Amino acid sequence: MRIWSIFLVFQGIQSTISGRHSLQYFYTASSGIHSFPEFVAVGLVDGNQFMYYDSSIKKAIPKQDWMKKVTEDDPQYWDFQTHKLSRTQMSFMNSIEAAKQRFKQTGGVHIFQNMYGCEFDDEYEDVQGWENFGYDGEDFIAFDLETQRWSAPVHQALITKNKWDDDKRKTALTNNYITQTCPDWLKNYLDYGKNSLLKTDVPSVSLLQKSPSSPVCCFATGFYPSRAEMFWRRDEEEIHDGVDKREILPNNDRTFQMSVYIDLSSVPTEDWTKYECVFQLLGLKDDLVFKLEKTQILSNYGENKMRTEG
Repeated sequence: MRIWSIFLVFQGIQSTISGRHSLQYFYTASSGIHSFPEFVAVGLVDGNQFMYYDSSIKKAIPKQDWMKKVTEDDPQYWDFQTHKLSRTQMSFMNSIEAAKQRFKQTGGVHIFQNMYGCEFDDEYEDVQGWENFGYDGEDFIAFDLETQRWSAPVHQALITKNKWDDDKRKTALTNNYITQTCPDWLKNYLDYGKNSLLKTDVPSVSLLQKSPSSPVCCFATGFYPSRAEMFWRRDEEEIHDGVDKREILPNNDRTFQMSVYIDLSSVPTEDWTKYECVFQLLGLKDDLVFKLEKTQILSNYGENKMRTEG
């Protein structure tokens, strides 16, 4: 899984409309980058950042208003997180130096990262989890939940793999965190943030076209959460050829938007009504379906400027 990037810690991972919830942490330690903190930690619930720590501020802080509720149950929560992450910071800086020696490196920019977390479905079953480490943008070592062993895709990590495989206590702690502790905390965070994390905002959906020869765009905006899917279909079958699906993007009001284009230049106009744009959103029982009709297209040409609201 080549997910390693120094910028990844600032990006919410977009989930598909799968009805699953996730808790993820990203730790990044770096050397040779003077304009960036040596250590950064970010926590995400369902792709929403809820906590942050770095070596400059030396403090774990909430990034969502609802996370302030955690101190009602645990007044020492943020102090504990700060203490834990300050120790992790020192450990990760040592790990960079150890990795540099194994790769026979001296100066330059180097990055050591850790991604771990868990996810489960809406019934709080089917728990899955992971713990992966990366170095300089490549996979370094990862825990296999099924085999209860560590995998090392590069020979420089074999020393660590053998040491961790022999450490039964570490294996038990890693497995317990993924299967028990992490899901328990995810349930707590979902409860703290249920008014925002579990809310559902239905989008407005428009059919757009720049010119008569341009692809037709189905544009949805104002929806929440980000776990959404949108596609074109004909005669109840999803279409892939000639379709350009864009990534989900955030709006300024914390809702999201997405677009999916279809090229109908070779399709007779009289057959356009056979096409539909379908929008699906986690939390919505029914799909939003919009039949493609010329009179419903908002465009910069002609007189057709009607907007379809979902």
